[in-house]
Amino acid sequence: MKYVSEFRSPEIVEALLKEIKQVVKMNWNIMEVCGGQTHSLVKNGLLNMLPSNIQMIHGPGCPVCVTPVNLIDKAVHLAMKHEVILCSFGDMIRVPGSDMSLLEAKAKGADVRILYSPLEAVKIASEHPEKEVVFFAVGFETTAPANALSLIHAHREGIKNYSILTSHVLVPPAINAVMSDPECAIDGFLAAGHVCAVMGIHEYYPLVNKFKIPVVVTGFEPVDLLEGILMTVKQLEAGVYKLENQYTRIVMPEGNKNAIAIINEVFEVTHREWRGIGNIPFSGYEVKEKYHAYNANEKFNITINEAHEDPTCLSGDIMKGKIKPHQCPNFGKKCTPTKPLGAPMVSSEGACVAYYHFFQVDNTAVA
Repeated sequence: MKYVSEFRSPEIVEALLKEIKQVVKMNWNIMEVCGGQTHSLVKNGLLNMLPSNIQMIHGPGCPVCVTPVNLIDKAVHLAMKHEVILCSFGDMIRVPGSDMSLLEAKAKGADVRILYSPLEAVKIASEHPEKEVVFFAVGFETTAPANALSLIHAHREGIKNYSILTSHVLVPPAINAVMSDPECAIDGFLAAGHVCAVMGIHEYYPLVNKFKIPVVVTGFEPVDLLEGILMTVKQLEAGVYKLENQYTRIVMPEGNKNAIAIINEVFEVTHREWRGIGNIPFSGYEVKEKYHAYNANEKFNITINEAHEDPTCLSGDIMKGKIKPHQCPNFGKKCTPTKPLGAPMVSSEGACVAYYHFFQVDNTAVA
């Protein structure tokens, strides 16, 4: 397929790897922010092809993985106690809550539905006016426009029985939190191309200047990632730091102005708790007062006093780049995709599930 196959070219991959090996002289730690980038690096075997003095550190770039337990508990509570039609993207269904996942709630009789778009949930609400319909709105800036648009559409159509449970998180504050950790040893970042396609690249200039680190916006195919790594290493070896855009075929500096306008119409920036990491100031979206009737938190006035995560789960350390998934003592033993301790083992962008299915150590498959 044109514009995909050429970015998976073995010949170009080989040439880029050769150039990286020629350029790199020192040891560098580079964090790819997005879980989609992590999966591509692992699935395509790029981690084992890179020079040993380049370490790729897997960041917190999986919105499903960082959705806090109390929000999953709220979703389960809505489905079980309020008997709403609870709609969600598929990734969230199997993520453990304190007592059960949404999949387990569905098995107990709750009406939990997997959808591909929040607009499908609005349609369900219009077809079932006797039932409350709640969409579990999870994601980075990439899914925010569609989730916001669903509220605008419901408002215009006069649909009163629709609302969203919001768990939107933002990438730049997460990078700031990672770099502000005293134990952080990250030398450069690969920023997520799909996020920048929506929001543009301007939010990253302050991070580059504050922490004096290279940030390179990249895509997700092998050629994209290797070119982004090469651009990052060239900066590091030269002792410079700047923001660069490898993903120019998709990302415009100003982003998508229409999408940004829709986000700003519906959402406002708020503090947000990240599962395994803690509270990050000004790192999420919440529904504005104008659309409060469509905010499930307010509509149902849900309070979860305590939310419990398995204390043996090390996903927080994995998402902060302190350890690799296979270095967790529970990896592939107590924690598997069919019986996960944490979200990174079940989300399609989770680092743990990527390692479980694809990573090799000493030429021996982990799983």
